[in-house]
Amino acid sequence: MDHFSMKMVPKMLSPLVKDWAPQAFVISFKLETDPSILLDRARRALSTYRHQAVVANVLDTRRGYVVVVTPDTQVELVLTDEEASRDVEIEDRIVCNLTAAHSQFITQQG
Repeated sequence: MDHFSMKMVPKMLSPLVKDWAPQAFVISFKLETDPSILLDRARRALSTYRHQAVVANVLDTRRGYVVVVTPDTQVELVLTDEEASRDVEIEDRIVCNLTAAHSQFITQQG
C-alpha cells in the first residue's frame, strides 16, 4: 500500500487579492462537513481576504446544493430531485451565477 503524506501549502488568496491581481474578480471555494458553520465561514473568508465571492457547500449535499456568497448577496443554488435524476449538474448553475456576478463586477469597475 502506498503511503501518502499531506503538507501545508502557503495561503495564496491574500497575496492574490492584495498584491498580484487587485483588480481581478476572485472566487474561493469553501467545503464544510457541518452545515451550521458554512455561511459563517464563507462570510469570514470574504471579510478576511476581501475578494468577490465564495462558493460554499456541505460535503454531504455538494452535488445538489451550493450557496454563492458575496459581500452583498447570498444565493442558494439547488437541484430538484427530478433534475438530479436527469443528471443535471450543479456546476451549470454555479457558472451562470458567477458569470452574471462577474459581468456586474466589470460594469461597476467602469
